[in-house]
Amino acid sequence: MKILFVASEAFPLAKVGGLADVTSSLAIALQDLGHEPCLILPRYGRMRIPVQDVQKGSLVVSFRGNYEQVAVGLTRLKKKIPVYLVEHDGYFGPEEIYTQDDLKRFLFFSLSIPAIISQLNLRPDIIHCHDWHTALTPLWLRKAKMMVPSIFTIHNLAYQGSFDQQFLTDFGLSSVWQEYIPVGAPRPSLNFMSQGILLADIVTTVSPTYASEILTAQYGAGLEQLLNYRRDELRGIVNGIDCDEYNPATDPYLESNYDSSTLESRAENKLALQRISRLPQNLDIPLSGMVCRLEEQKGIDLLLQAIDQFVIETKAQIVVLGQGREDYHKSLAGAAHKYPERVSVFIANDERLARLIYGGSDIFLMPSRFEPCGLGQLVAMRYGAIPVVRHTGGLTDTVKDVAEENGNGFVFQGYTAFEMLEAIKRAEENFYHQQEWKRLMAQNMKLDVSWKASARKYEEIYLGAGRMS
Repeated sequence: MKILFVASEAFPLAKVGGLADVTSSLAIALQDLGHEPCLILPRYGRMRIPVQDVQKGSLVVSFRGNYEQVAVGLTRLKKKIPVYLVEHDGYFGPEEIYTQDDLKRFLFFSLSIPAIISQLNLRPDIIHCHDWHTALTPLWLRKAKMMVPSIFTIHNLAYQGSFDQQFLTDFGLSSVWQEYIPVGAPRPSLNFMSQGILLADIVTTVSPTYASEILTAQYGAGLEQLLNYRRDELRGIVNGIDCDEYNPATDPYLESNYDSSTLESRAENKLALQRISRLPQNLDIPLSGMVCRLEEQKGIDLLLQAIDQFVIETKAQIVVLGQGREDYHKSLAGAAHKYPERVSVFIANDERLARLIYGGSDIFLMPSRFEPCGLGQLVAMRYGAIPVVRHTGGLTDTVKDVAEENGNGFVFQGYTAFEMLEAIKRAEENFYHQQEWKRLMAQNMKLDVSWKASARKYEEIYLGAGRMS
């Protein structure tokens, strides 16, 4: 099948979060299955890559009553998967991937998709749209009378591309907002994501547990009515990771490479991480790591609530890497200043340091309020860091408590600082039993966290969507 991905991110071309890893690694896995994936992304100002001009200035997009000219460039993922880049200085010229004008920018991007497909004669068998930035694509495909099956994947329901009535009017959406909604369907909310949910042939999200959770008011983020309307076409498929990219045996970012049979070499990464983090270098102290967006979803508030007791009740160190809310930046920096030998914080987006945290920490902490899938715990297990997670979303589907058969981590239930700290203390106690701890590390490193099984499930969904259309 010819599978066209429409997305705002793809690693390594443009990355802010896990979305970039998913789009690129799933495309690679589908190619390995014999399909022909290609991608369409905006060409952001920060992209410093060789690009071949495909269509220079002659492709026209009608937007707000004007005809905007765009160029289309071509590059390749892993030197083989075509990636078409939509170039427009007004909308995608800024260095940052996301800006204050994202509603307007991604409305323009989604409007450009039918024109690009038509003028470049791409002829996809399936169009797979990723997250709210591309959720209007099924609407414009219908308006352009392109009867290509579409899949819409919800990576995080909390981000919907919401707008007000003024935006609906000013950007010419009033006349089409309900034009293609089936009779009897709930009215689409004033956000991009609602259209993707209602108009795509099949809706997927990134874990089976999250697919169940978002049907409820607690996790549905106001879209549970629409999702329940489409529940027969809603699927949950756990994400995988690119195990060639995330491989501790070959990762160039690590101080020392290793695999499950050479765990003694991993110690050099821990010492390097402690040194860079200005923490005491001591292999006998359990080292915890966090790599995440510093947002409420990720449980940063729990960590801040627990930090004093963490220092009092454990001997562990913790390194946190990420960017996000300014108040979290300040509070975490305050904790690091208060406890310089126990807490280290990096307010940054640093891939090299992230890999060292995966490859050097003993414990990987993910105390999420909600978690559609999570890639951090998968990468951590691949690198031998034992996850401590809350029982929610994709964390439920990928991490089982060590008290259970074939357990691979430490799981807590309630969203409380107390329960999180108790799970960390259990992990610390287990760390001191090094023979059993290393057995657990080796077991996790051998788990199949690749896209192999999940890509097969997407293949089945594509075939099903083709039969439906």
